[in-house]
Amino acid sequence: MLKEFKEFAMRGSVIDLAIGVILGGAFGKIVASLTSDILMPPIGLLLGKVDFSNLFLTLSGPVTPTLAEAKKAGAVTINYGLFLNTVLDFVIVAFAIFLVVKQINRVRREEPAPVPAGPSPTEQLLAEIRDLLARK
Repeated sequence: MLKEFKEFAMRGSVIDLAIGVILGGAFGKIVASLTSDILMPPIGLLLGKVDFSNLFLTLSGPVTPTLAEAKKAGAVTINYGLFLNTVLDFVIVAFAIFLVVKQINRVRREEPAPVPAGPSPTEQLLAEIRDLLARK
């Protein structure tokens, strides 16, 4: 059983998958930073100086101006601003993956099958004999 597992784990596709997961995790962190640190501040500024990471509803506990204070006070909150950031992260990652897959598919497209070569000299000779016999 250990031998079978070793064979399975050392297949190229499993190693490729592991590399993809590791790179995907790193890419996710980059996109999360892009969203929360670069994209959302200007969007928030355009929408009236809104900090999306501080958009929340307090369900129970003291009402506080920031999410950090609400968490510190032990308030139960619905963090819809963080959810919006996460949705935007997902959209960016999905679009990036779409572009990558689109390029891979463009490169992988099979070229049309080559036009079959004409008949061989033997086949041409046999066709001529057939045509001659058909005329008689």
